[in-house]
Amino acid sequence: MTNGILIGIDAGTSVIKSVAFSVDGVQLASAAIPNQYTTLADGGAEQDMARTWSDTATTLRMLADQIPDLASRVIALAVTGQGDGMWLVDKSGMPVAPAWLWLDARAADIVEEFTSSPDYAAHYERTGTGVNVCQMSVQLTWMLRHRPEVLAKASHAFHCKDWIYFNLTGDLATDPSEANFTFGSYKDRSYKPDILDQLGAGKAKSVLTPIVDGTAACGHVTEAAAMATGLRSGTPVCLGYVDVLCTGLGGGLYDPSGRSGCTIVGSTGMHMRLQPDASKVRLNAEKSGYTMAFPAPGTVAQIQSNMASTLNIDWLLDLARNLLREEGLERGRADILRGLDDKLMARQAAKILYHPYISKAGERGPFMEPSARAMFSGLDVTADYYDLMRSIFEGLAFAARDCYSAMGSIPEEVRITGGAARSNALRVILASALNARVRSVSREEAGAAGAAMIAAVQQKVFSDMTACADIWVEPNLAATTEPDLQLAETYKKAFPAYVDARKAMRPVWREMGALS
Repeated sequence: MTNGILIGIDAGTSVIKSVAFSVDGVQLASAAIPNQYTTLADGGAEQDMARTWSDTATTLRMLADQIPDLASRVIALAVTGQGDGMWLVDKSGMPVAPAWLWLDARAADIVEEFTSSPDYAAHYERTGTGVNVCQMSVQLTWMLRHRPEVLAKASHAFHCKDWIYFNLTGDLATDPSEANFTFGSYKDRSYKPDILDQLGAGKAKSVLTPIVDGTAACGHVTEAAAMATGLRSGTPVCLGYVDVLCTGLGGGLYDPSGRSGCTIVGSTGMHMRLQPDASKVRLNAEKSGYTMAFPAPGTVAQIQSNMASTLNIDWLLDLARNLLREEGLERGRADILRGLDDKLMARQAAKILYHPYISKAGERGPFMEPSARAMFSGLDVTADYYDLMRSIFEGLAFAARDCYSAMGSIPEEVRITGGAARSNALRVILASALNARVRSVSREEAGAAGAAMIAAVQQKVFSDMTACADIWVEPNLAATTEPDLQLAETYKKAFPAYVDARKAMRPVWREMGALS
């Protein structure tokens, strides 16, 4: 079907979007609606489930306005979305409460309780994933302890993409990635929800949803969903994997040899490497990170994420903008970024060390510390604004090295995506800090593309994911950025000091946290 179309839906924290692709991976059109959620005084972060579905359906109708005869040309669509969280429905499929997002912090005490218990080591060994406050396991436990009447009404617990998939197809399902890293085994992709028993929340196991692999099975658009979206009833729908994996898939992570990694330089920094065999997974002593089933047979993705990536750059950009504004000068971030690469590369390497823990949520990769905060080390009177900015770029590169080192050897090549990947300075600094080749990916909508690739394989447009990636990903990889040998040697010497400093600061962070 040469004029066939594959649609990827990516329901993120900031934006819900539907993106249309040709069968050979060319993006044809995109439609997006800003997502909305509410933060609560007690640390909660909630989202209206009905609105989420309504907004998703609207993006599909908006897509049809851009593409003639869309409904008749769609081969299949696939859904990915923000990970973790808890989306509860009753027996009739109606929400019993607003969705809890991955941003929700109400279960923090439960996380502290469990990660300090003797049961945690076995859970980490089984899932390969550190327990975080964003996960459904601890959120279900909180609900059972504090609002049992709400949980009593629930029949199934979804994640965001599962909820959208349910509304499209009427099928109750979750994908192998989210099911396994929260409740299962990365080795055999099955449920092993021992954590709920250990938390005294065994009753909550009744709401766990069947695991369906979207590369092998699909649902179909219902009559009701067809009315809402403008798609044809019976159109195949695949449940994608969690958004970070779909972004990795669309952004070049898939490499059957396991020699490549993928870094997302976005608001959060995600660092991923592929293991072609689950037996090759290396777990770390900090018991942090994620190990996720990947949408290719037997393949596992290991992930470490530093909570804040480009947020650190934005913070320093906005400091300058605010100072200029006080003097009556309005400047945007783009104004300050203009010519920044050349200025940064003219500054001394590793003059200042920066630890990029600017998020109020602390850090979770490659170590877990809610009280961790950003810091500059080595300041003196000669330091100027561009020295500080260069140290932030270097801090992000050191954070990437810290994360990759926790998963084993650093990949030979790292594919990078995200807004900051356009910076030549960042690419050179990252390549030199990792002492690895770096290639940016020109794909704009990597998450939606990754979801659509799952649909393409399930529908046999391609024989397997390798054949799909050859057509959808390889042409979007930019030229290689090689490490600068002199910089690489400087960063090799500076990196141990970076690690020593963050280890030494842990008790100080906690003392400072107790003061606030």
